Amino acid sequence: MRMVGALLAVHREAAGYTQKSLAERFVIGEDLIASIEQGRRPLKLDLAVQLDELLGTNRTLETAVENMPEVDLVPRWAEEYLDCEREAIAISVYESLLVPGQLQTEGYARAVFRSRVPVYDEDEIEQLVSTRIERQEILHRKVPPTTSFVIWEAALRDQLGGKAVFDEQLRHLREYADLPGLALQILPLGRTSHAGLNGPFVLLETPDHQRLAYTETQRGSQLIADPDEVAILTQKYAMLRTQALNSEDTMGLLDRLLGEQ
Repeated sequence: MRMVGALLAVHREAAGYTQKSLAERFVIGEDLIASIEQGRRPLKLDLAVQLDELLGTNRTLETAVENMPEVDLVPRWAEEYLDCEREAIAISVYESLLVPGQLQTEGYARAVFRSRVPVYDEDEIEQLVSTRIERQEILHRKVPPTTSFVIWEAALRDQLGGKAVFDEQLRHLREYADLPGLALQILPLGRTSHAGLNGPFVLLETPDHQRLAYTETQRGSQLIADPDEVAILTQKYAMLRTQALNSEDTMGLLDRLLGEQ
């Protein structure tokens, strides 16, 4: 990713473009061009093709993207979701295994990636942690998306990364529970019914009010646009919110968990 970014920077400068003027040609953010050139965000294939045409680079960037090792890529099946997440006006997340990525601390995210089998090397882990933390920018925008998180309490009973890391993660969750436009609810243990037994999922609403869903498996993921399928997951999420603690009781549980540490 750093090499592809460096190639883009060389060709951009040779063609007389700044990061800002190049971004304006494609009606994208200057920060996106900067992130690609710094190797912090992957250059997507469709943009590489357009850049080659504009810069007259004879498929150089397209070829580089097509031949990048998979280990250096945000998986292509996840790229479309990340684009939708950045633009979404509403995000709803149900997570049963771990703290959702948008709410993770650096230490907790590092522990998540270090748990991967087969293992990542430390450079890959740091790159992945950086990308994950960058995603949290959307929660701190002047006008953030409306966000809702339902987390199964089981995910908060493991101490991934060790006691110090998890203490920090719990404090982080407690702080984020007070962010404007963010609703955090914990689905408590000991229930006799559970609407989320089929696993985690995400619901998104785009600026043009299209509703999408996203699910992950061990070896891939699926971005779902079919209205009937999205409706089923929307119903599940509505039920999960009624089964979970309300926001005030959730903050009380987090305070008790912090008191137990």
